[in-house]
Parts: sequence; C-alpha cells; structure tokens
Amino acid sequence: MNAPFEPLLHALTQAHDIDPEETAEWREALLALIGTQGPERARQILDELATVARQQRTGWQPDLNTPYMNTIAVEDQPDFPGDLATEERLVAIMRWNALAMVVRANQAYGELGGHIASYASVADLFETGFHHFFHARTEQHKGDLVFFQPHSAPGVYARAFLEGRLTEADLMHYRQEITAPDSGARGLSSYPHPWLMPDFWQFPTGSMGLGPISSIYHARFMRYLTHRQLQDCSGRKVWGVFGDGEMDEPESMSALTLAAREKLDNLVWVVNCNLQRLDGPVRGNGRIIDELEKLFAGAGWNVIKLIWGSDWDGLLARDTSGALLRAFANTVDGQMQTFAAKDGRFNRENFFGQNEELARLAQGMTDEQIDRLKRGGHDIVKIHAAYAAAAAHRGQPTVILAHTKKGFGMGSAGQGKMTTHSQKKFDEQDLIDYRNRFDLPLSDEQAKGLAFYKPADDSAEMRYLREHRARLGGSLPKRETTCDRLPVPALASYGQFALQADGKDMSTTMAFVRMLGNLLKDTQLGPRIVPIVADEARTFGMANLFKQVGIYSSVGQRYAPEDIGSVLSYREATDGQILEEGISEAGAIASWTAAATSYSVHGLAMLPFYIYYSMFGFQRVGDAIWAAADQRARGFLLGATSGRTTLGGEGLQHQDGSSHLVAATIPNCKAYDPAFAGELAVILDAGMREMVEQQADVFYYVTLMNENYAQPNLPEGAERCVLRGGYHFGAYGPTDGPTDGPANGPSDASAKGQRVTLLGSGAILTEVIRAAEQLAAQGVGVDVYSITSWSELARDGMAHEASGDAPYLSRLLAPSAGPIVAASDYVRAVPESVRAYLPEGRRYRTLGTDGFGRSDTRAALRRFFAVDAGSIAQAALQALAG
Repeated sequence: MNAPFEPLLHALTQAHDIDPEETAEWREALLALIGTQGPERARQILDELATVARQQRTGWQPDLNTPYMNTIAVEDQPDFPGDLATEERLVAIMRWNALAMVVRANQAYGELGGHIASYASVADLFETGFHHFFHARTEQHKGDLVFFQPHSAPGVYARAFLEGRLTEADLMHYRQEITAPDSGARGLSSYPHPWLMPDFWQFPTGSMGLGPISSIYHARFMRYLTHRQLQDCSGRKVWGVFGDGEMDEPESMSALTLAAREKLDNLVWVVNCNLQRLDGPVRGNGRIIDELEKLFAGAGWNVIKLIWGSDWDGLLARDTSGALLRAFANTVDGQMQTFAAKDGRFNRENFFGQNEELARLAQGMTDEQIDRLKRGGHDIVKIHAAYAAAAAHRGQPTVILAHTKKGFGMGSAGQGKMTTHSQKKFDEQDLIDYRNRFDLPLSDEQAKGLAFYKPADDSAEMRYLREHRARLGGSLPKRETTCDRLPVPALASYGQFALQADGKDMSTTMAFVRMLGNLLKDTQLGPRIVPIVADEARTFGMANLFKQVGIYSSVGQRYAPEDIGSVLSYREATDGQILEEGISEAGAIASWTAAATSYSVHGLAMLPFYIYYSMFGFQRVGDAIWAAADQRARGFLLGATSGRTTLGGEGLQHQDGSSHLVAATIPNCKAYDPAFAGELAVILDAGMREMVEQQADVFYYVTLMNENYAQPNLPEGAERCVLRGGYHFGAYGPTDGPTDGPANGPSDASAKGQRVTLLGSGAILTEVIRAAEQLAAQGVGVDVYSITSWSELARDGMAHEASGDAPYLSRLLAPSAGPIVAASDYVRAVPESVRAYLPEGRRYRTLGTDGFGRSDTRAALRRFFAVDAGSIAQAALQALAG
C-alpha cells in the first residue's frame, strides 16, 4: 500500500466507526498480509471478501476513487534517465517561443487569435514524451501515433523551430497561411491540419472529442493489421494528449469500453487536467480528476493519477495526521483554480492556514517556495514515471490524469485566471516577469521585443534535443505518404453482371455487395479491402460475407453461433476482415478513417468500404467526416437506403434528403447518386483507381438504394460521362422509342410536337423514365438524362466559369430542347446547385423532397413529395405551357 494513503484512510474510518478497536485489528491484519505475502495475495483476499459481501447482499461496492494523490509512490519511481536541468531549460525556451509567436501575431493583426495558456499547462507533458517516449517512423520501428491537444499547437511549432524544421520567418506567420508565401515563409495553421500542412501534422484534433475517439479506433486498427498479418504493429503505441474540458464531448467518452474490452494496452491517454474550460472551471463545484477516475476505472482502464510534484513529497511524508490529504479531499476545483491564480502569501494564508496542522507543515517555507510548489503535470520526473508505467502496463489501455495549471508561469497575466484561455496580449512588465520566471537568457529589450530565442547549434541544449530525438527515430509530428500502389482488377472481372444487366431486377445495394464479394476474392487488392458496417450487414445483404471473410474479433469466436448450420451463419475470427462496429456510427466512421488513412499512418494502403443508412452519415457524423477529409482519407462511404422515399416504412429520422447537399461542401469528397448498377460499377472502378493506383487524396460518397427494379445495360461509351456527372439516357416521343444511350444523342425535335428535357438521379430516375413515357403518349418529345452527380456537375461549372469555357452540363444538354425539369430524392437545393450551368434561355424547374420525412409506401411518399412519375409529367406540361 502507498504509505501516504494510510493516515487518511485511518482518519476516514475513525470518523464514523462504532468499534475503532476492531477496525484497527482488521487494518493491522491487512497490513501484515501485505507485508508478509505481498500485494498480489492481498488482492486475492480482498476479491474473495468482496464476493462474500455481494453474496450476502450487504449493498457494498468498492469506491472507484482513490485519495487525491499520485498513483505512483515515491519509492516506486524509476530513476530519471535524462538531464533534468537541460530538459527544464528546453521546455522554458519552447514556452517562450510559443508565447512570442502568438503575441507577435496579435500585435500585428489583432484578429488572428491564438492560444498561450493551454500550451503553458501542457508543455512538460509534451516535452517528456518528445524526449523519452514518442517514436517516429523508421525502418526498424513503424512509429507511434501521437494526438496533440489542438490549442497547444504553438508549442509544437516552437519545438520544430529548434529542430530546424521551421524558420523564424515561419513563426512570424502563425495563422497567416495565405500571405506567408509572399514573404518567402510558410504559414502555420491554427490547429493540427494535415490538409494545410500535409508533411507535418498527422491527425486533425481541432474539433473537440474527435481526437479521443479516433485514437481508440486507430489503436484497434493497429491490432487488426497485426492479427490479419498485414503489418506487425506490436511494438507501437498510440499516445493522445487531451483536455479535461474536452472530456465533456460525448465522442471522448463513447468508446472507452471498446478500448478496455479489446485490451488495447497500445493506447495511452494523457488528460491535461488544468481544471479550466474556455470560460471557467470544468467542475467548479467538484473535482474533474475524481470524476474521470471513476469513469475510466469503471470502463476498465488502468488509471494513473499524476497530481503533485516532487516538492510535495516531503510535505506528504511529514503529514502523519492526514491533514494535507483531508484538505485536498475538501478542496473543489473552483477553489483550486483560485489557489493557482494567487501568490505564495495567499496560499499560505488560505490553504495552509486552514488549521494548525497544515500551518505547521508550511513552517520554514518562504512565500516563493509555496508559490513554486508544482502540480504533477509540471514535474518532469513525475511525468516520466507515469509515462514509463503506462508504457509498461499490459492488458488494459491507460489514462494518466495529469494535474496542471492553465497558463502555468503566466503569473498575473493569466495563470489560473478565468480569462486565460483567450489571453494573447502581454504588457512589457508581464513579458519581463515571464522571462524571469523561466530564467531565460534574454535581455529586457529582447523580452519586450518578443525576440525568438534559439540556442547555438553546439550548445548542450541543442545537442541534447537532437540526440534524444535521434534515439526515437527523428522529428515528430511528421506525416509521410509513401506506400505501395495497389493494382485494381479489370472492371469486367468483378462487375460485368452490372455493366450488362440485361434488364434483371436488382437493387444497387445488391449490386454493390456482389461486386464487393468479387473484389474480396482478388489476390492482390482483396486482402487490403476493409468492409465496415455499424450494425446493418444483414439489412444490406452482406451476410454472405460472414463466411467468406469473417468478422474481426481480437479473441476469435468463443461460442457456437445460433445459426451455425446456416450458409450465412455469423462468424467471428482473429483474422476476420469485416469491422462490425455495433450501433455506433461515430465508432464506424472512426474505424473508416483509421483504414482510409493507413497509407500515411502506417505506409500500408488499405481500401475501406463503410456502408450505412445514408441518413446516419453526413447528418449524424458529418463533423467526423470533415475531420477525415482534413486527414486526407481515401476510401468509400456508401450511403445505403438513400433518399427520402426509398425507405418506405421507417419515416422521418431514417429518411435522408440532405446528405448530397452536405457532401457537396467537402472539397475532396466526390459524391455520386447512381440509379443503375452499371453506373455504380463505373464509379467504383474509377474511385479505386484514383485512390489506390493514382494515390489521390480524395474519397467517394456513393448512395445506394434497396429498391429492386430492372437494370439496363450501361450504354456504350457512357463511362466518361457517368464520372463527369451525367449522360443522355434516352429519347422518347410519338415516333421515337428510347435510344440505347448517349452515342445516339437526343432525337430531333418534331416539327409539330413540343419537346421537354427531364433530368433525374438515383431512385427517382425510374420515375423520370415513366414520366417520359407518359408524356410521349401525349405527343410530347422527351430527352431523359441520368444525372449521376449533381455536385460534380456544379464543380465543373464553377471551374469553367472561371476559365470562360462552356460548362460540361451546358454542352451535354445543348442538343436537347424545351424547358428542363430536374427531379431527385433529395431536397431541391441539390438539383438547384446546377442552375447557373444550364444552356442559356432554358426554363428550369426542380422537384425534390423538402420537408420532414413520412412513413408510408414508396409510391405514396413519392406522390406526397411530388417526385413520382405523374408529378414529374405534370411539372413538364406546366413548364411547356409557360
């Protein structure tokens, strides 16, 4: 037992004890057991007693909170392997350069913003990792994954400056990415953004909560790669440094049990508990560290509390009555922040002055010594001990709850103050005080002028910095993109049935699953495919893949499934290929992101296909998809049962009318809404070649339907048009039947009859075709165009608008005649996005599914939203009438 705990435990039991003498006997017996037979035997006895207590229904449960103390006792700390003085000097230099960078930017351009206080609290946590634990990628070691607290990005830039990766000119262009090149500098992004700094940042963490859940699924994906024998990740760690306020985000907490269930001991979280959000305390009336300890311990994590620095060890050793621990137990975070913001005299009077026992402990200490008492997250020796214990722990993920001060060292300018998160201006005396606090070798003029400081290349500090990073493989963060190019099989080898469907009835979802099954059989690409579902594999007809490739499980299958005799029985395996994530769209998209960025994170190209209800994609986890875009993901998102009218009975919260609108806003997302299996096959083939052969940083969003209808053959020569966004499907009229496709082009307008042009996408194209047949029966000539991507047409239009050339859509529709009516299963804003790129002088009317969804049959829903064949035909006649 940690000796400092004993006085507190004794004091607590004495407070409400009806028989102190008997309690003392039990206590002494336990201590004797530990002393003679060790802690392992003591744990066995305690487990047995807990079992008996539960069997007897005593109502007792162990308290998940331990005293407000360091988990690692002084006597258990390993020897510190570094030069403490040198590391403290280095972190002081980085603190200064980070501060100078932000303050300079705001002196020049007050609107730029930036953060100082977060890095001030986390600097020692970062630097201990950089010096001793964070491995970069080498030939021998594939590298650790490190998720950095985003508001602390200036500190990472400050280190990169010392390493020579960034110049002083770069630091002077913090948050000035557009104007920096004019000065021959590199602009530094506000937060970790791989899209903006593609050789530097690995993981985007600026959207609070997404970093934590992403780190868990990256750790699990590393196990997946190892178990499938694609890459040995056994010697690698995932480190995540996050904020205590960030733990309020539901994504931060949503996958804790998965990490414990999977025994992800390759995962270490460091929660920077500076006790403060943007506006005030995280838990002013409680203690966030206590709350998080319960949460993580209850979820099955190994919890290491890093509360007090080494200067407290002597005080705790002298605290034989438990007065100090009782004071800690009775101090809420709001009060703790007040102590952080005040000086040594205030803390002497208001903390140590609470009673005589505390006052005696502080006797002989000056006010400055009291002011310099460190919290654990600012003590490099204590941090190293916590990190070493976490790295060595087996069988559980580990969280280190590190107690820090927000704005550490900022003194009256911001340490522990409510306003410190937004503090980015310092007066001259504040700068000199900061310089003095960290004993920086700067003159008064250099301090007041915010001069960047870099020691000489041959100085002890610079040699130390280089040597320690060299031992760990080089600089971090660093994003690399070298990976193998995967050959994609010929389209006919897996999708010929879709290209030449010959009128067979099938849904596009069914066609996709069949093509996926064929692709998985390919000896080169197949093993790199990662099928992902939330909990809908059977809904999407993927049950046949259970036996073909299996569902990944880190422990295999320890049971005989109920349907073991079935051809489609549920099969889990350690080398299973499908990631079945349960009812968690946030978890599934995190898994997809881990696989979709494997090419850069692991140097191993993987190709994920995540299929899900389209409504639960961009609407449910759009922020996570945006983060994946920032991380330059490559893979397919398949929005199944898409549209507002294909999922008949489910109703409002299952029907998607907006995902294509949102997808269009993401620059590196190519979104398609194919109606037919042949179109889908062409899109999948092109996407695979673009992402794994050409290695372009794009991803594809493709919507699929569960509606069975006759699938036509893909018209000859239509492939390029499908990818550009649309093609001429056929012409209908009194003397003209449907053509075989774009090779024939629109039929000539009848001299007597009127003509109209109909555009349709996805599920509604079949309604458009029926509308064309109705109109043709009434003597109206019709040209039908299959629109496979509204967003690609709009992007092409914008690009050609800038160049002055005619957009593709304008040229595509030029041979047609009459007003244009466009219909889709999405809100009207989707087809409205191409209005500016139509041939001049043509009336344009859009039909869509605006409003809330409903439960009914497909036919009723389409009538309700006026996207059925009759409504489309009526809209065309009205447009002809003017």
